[in-house]
Amino acid sequence: MKALSGHTRPYAVLGHPIGHTLSPVMHNAAFESLGLDAIYLAFDVAPGQLLEVLPAMKNMGFGGVNLTAPLKEVAFKGLANLAESARRLGAVNTVQFTPDGMIGHNTDGQGFLTAVRESLDFPVDGKTIFVLGCGGAGRAVAIAAAGDGARHLILADLDEARCRGVARDIASLSLPTRVDWAGASVKDWILRTQEADLIIQASPIGMKADDICPLPPQAFRPGQKAFDLVYNRPSTCFTLAASQGGAQAANGLGMLLHQGAAAFTIWTGKPAAVGVMRAALEAALYTHS
Repeated sequence: MKALSGHTRPYAVLGHPIGHTLSPVMHNAAFESLGLDAIYLAFDVAPGQLLEVLPAMKNMGFGGVNLTAPLKEVAFKGLANLAESARRLGAVNTVQFTPDGMIGHNTDGQGFLTAVRESLDFPVDGKTIFVLGCGGAGRAVAIAAAGDGARHLILADLDEARCRGVARDIASLSLPTRVDWAGASVKDWILRTQEADLIIQASPIGMKADDICPLPPQAFRPGQKAFDLVYNRPSTCFTLAASQGGAQAANGLGMLLHQGAAAFTIWTGKPAAVGVMRAALEAALYTHS
């Protein structure tokens, strides 16, 4: 590990909890490969503390911050200056510290679109997409897909109000994507998944080894693509069920990589060392799984 000094620039990811994150692995690898005197850390910050912690970090000289659940919506509501990406997706996952203050960005949408094109050879334009889970992450990928030309979004969540909210947000952006709710039961979801070209799993289910997939193998079919936003294990209950059903499946490691690379560039003004970041993430994932 490189020596730290009083000149070392700190960066961080904040979440609650935060123990699962792999963000320090990729960012520290990128800093080292580019010869930057910087370090990336992880801190557990409760939602009620975030809007006090961020200004303190700016004053302490942090170069930038990532946010994960459940802090993205808190920052969106609390930061005065939001980039277009954050306003569009209704959440902040990247905070930029500038001489004039803090700017909230969202690189999740860009990271998602890049990852599905790369890992599944799947451009969303003109496609039908089933999104399971319409919380912060599901909302972001749904809006990103609509903005990139998805023809039809089928939203699934036990909370119908969440799905209706996403539909309203997409309509407010004057996007032509058709959006409807799949219902609140697994039986309803299985019927609707058959319509989809891509099925997205956007809930936390799958982060634990003993989690049970909300969709059984019969919800999938050959020719489909399946993408799980969960990234902390090579195979999740969702990717296993999708593969058993004949679909081509990928986990969320690519989304983590590409949203992180975009954040890196926002903070440093430099192109991210994507290959180095990818290698570091894959080594950490397969070593600890």
